[in-house]
Amino acid sequence: MDVLYKVLVDPFLQMGGAPDLFVQTLWEGFVVGTLYALIALGFVLIFKASGVFNFAQGIMVVFAALTLVGLYEKGVPAYAALLLAIGAMFLIALGTERLVLRPLVNQPDIILFMATFGLTYVLIGLGELIFGGSPKVMIADQLLLPKGDITFQAFGGIVQLQKIDIAAAVIASLMIAALAVFFQKTRIGRALRAVADSHKAALSVGISLNQIWVIVWFTAGVVALVTGIMWGARSEVSFALQIIALKALPVLILGGFTSIPGAIVGGLIIGLGEKLGEFYWGGLVGGGIESWLAYMIALIFLLFRPQGLFGERIIERI
Repeated sequence: MDVLYKVLVDPFLQMGGAPDLFVQTLWEGFVVGTLYALIALGFVLIFKASGVFNFAQGIMVVFAALTLVGLYEKGVPAYAALLLAIGAMFLIALGTERLVLRPLVNQPDIILFMATFGLTYVLIGLGELIFGGSPKVMIADQLLLPKGDITFQAFGGIVQLQKIDIAAAVIASLMIAALAVFFQKTRIGRALRAVADSHKAALSVGISLNQIWVIVWFTAGVVALVTGIMWGARSEVSFALQIIALKALPVLILGGFTSIPGAIVGGLIIGLGEKLGEFYWGGLVGGGIESWLAYMIALIFLLFRPQGLFGERIIERI
């Protein structure tokens, strides 16, 4: 009974007894969840357009941020380095389409997946060769990202919000909203949806798969760059960021691999669940909940709703 009380009752009493800490934890979970959603969005865009699960999306986050910081360290002005990093993402998109996707059209999904797996190690090696493997400090001040915190009294206590977290949440939310509108309302967005429904049907009405793939991979690269800047500003730029990017996998399982709203909702569920779980239940299991809770939630969804919250149930005739 004591164990059940600690697990089921005590955390909720803590929430009610210290609402300021509860709000603080919710905010941190919201920020992390928004960034998870942004990472997952890159996976969704590529999967919708080509049916490829891009295992390299995580290292694209690292490589984009390393390119930005590395160019600045070599004497390139901050905003020029930002433009060159965007250009590097375009070259990666173009090279991936020409050297990976185009030769492997109509190959089994596992072959395309392994190709992105190989792309991961190509980018790791290239990043270490050009920029080195040591952690780097994000050029937040040079990019005019805010620093410091905002402290105010609320809910019977003091709530503290980091300005960089506010900026990260706002920028990530605006980018997600802009991409959602872009792919829902524009001609390219309609072409993307046609490609996602059927490659053959898209080709029959004159849609170029090659152009769509370059656009989508480039968009995913820009998303990776923004994600790398935000994560790097909150911690540092290192190859460890690709581990954080893998948290997008549970997000995709929750939301569905082809759903932009699913990426948003899944990211928020994982972000809020991790922070609340670590703060209120972490002491009961010795801490470290943030490292595995997302995957436990994903496992539960796989058992009861494998297509995700917004995914379509696939029915195959035998």
